[in-house]
Amino acid sequence: MRLERLNYNKIKIFLTFDDLVERGLTKEDLWKDTFKVHELFRDMIEEASEELGFEINGSVAVEVYSLPAQGMVVIVTSEGEMADEEDEFSDDYIEMQVTLDESDDIFFEFQTFEDVIQLATRLYSLGCHGGSLYSYEGRFYLHFAESVIPTDDFVAILAEYGSPSTLTIYRVEEYGKKLIANEAIDQIYKYFVKK
Repeated sequence: MRLERLNYNKIKIFLTFDDLVERGLTKEDLWKDTFKVHELFRDMIEEASEELGFEINGSVAVEVYSLPAQGMVVIVTSEGEMADEEDEFSDDYIEMQVTLDESDDIFFEFQTFEDVIQLATRLYSLGCHGGSLYSYEGRFYLHFAESVIPTDDFVAILAEYGSPSTLTIYRVEEYGKKLIANEAIDQIYKYFVKK
């Protein structure tokens, strides 16, 4: 499980399918309103509170994005004020909005271009040369079609350098800038690594 603070009242949590299995859950369970699912969200919010200082003020909106080849991205937003602090994690305050992304493509976001270069070095050595590179609002994005995934631990390698994007490829294509259309890993390696 990886946590990232997006702003003062919003966090992003990336759960791999292994994280779910460890808690005795499947991807399908997340769409159900069960005790185990509420327990998972409580654990995530408590961990976010400890690691990021994320405070719950009022009701909590939970958006779940399923990224089939990668895992789940959960966006937790703390909304409004609450009168009784004891009810902080009451089930009444968990409001779930489920968004399902059906794409099998892989779309990752990176904080810096250096992260992309480090990743390209690693992927190139595994024989992966594909992908498209974009920039949007100060971040970098790599898009891989399902057909170019070279290894089972491909997503785990990507997660070491970046995180699954909660933005869609369509939004980044429309409002961002396409830096390298094809063979992005190959080109980044040739221009920035191989001297």
